[in-house]
Amino acid sequence: MTMRDPQKTVGNMADKANMAVICYTDEEGFPVSRAMLPPRERSGIREFWFTTNTSSKKVKCFREDPKASIYFVDKRFYRGVSLVGTMEVLETAQARERIWREGDTMYYPEGVNDPDYCVLKFTAVRGRYYSNFSSEDFEI
Repeated sequence: MTMRDPQKTVGNMADKANMAVICYTDEEGFPVSRAMLPPRERSGIREFWFTTNTSSKKVKCFREDPKASIYFVDKRFYRGVSLVGTMEVLETAQARERIWREGDTMYYPEGVNDPDYCVLKFTAVRGRYYSNFSSEDFEI
């Protein structure tokens, strides 16, 4: 199996996903996986932008250790892609406004400047694609 176009294949999976799994390492060095809303924005398959709570444990852990992975699954065709890289915690007005959407006050009642609203920016370095009971590594 060879993925002809990782940008297109992985990009389509990310765009159609109704959730993403984000993984980080906790204070004791154990891996932790969290289901998240899908990314708000992406730049190719290198950068992905998520919203989250500043007070969350994952934000605390990413500030200590930015190594991360994200995973998208296509249950219909039983395939998935794992991307590894780093996660930045962004709290600038520019980053917050960039991915803010109407209705986000449901999660962040004080609006775009809510102190418990921040942005996670994931930057991928490589990936692994799973399909048809086989897998393939690829660089980004």
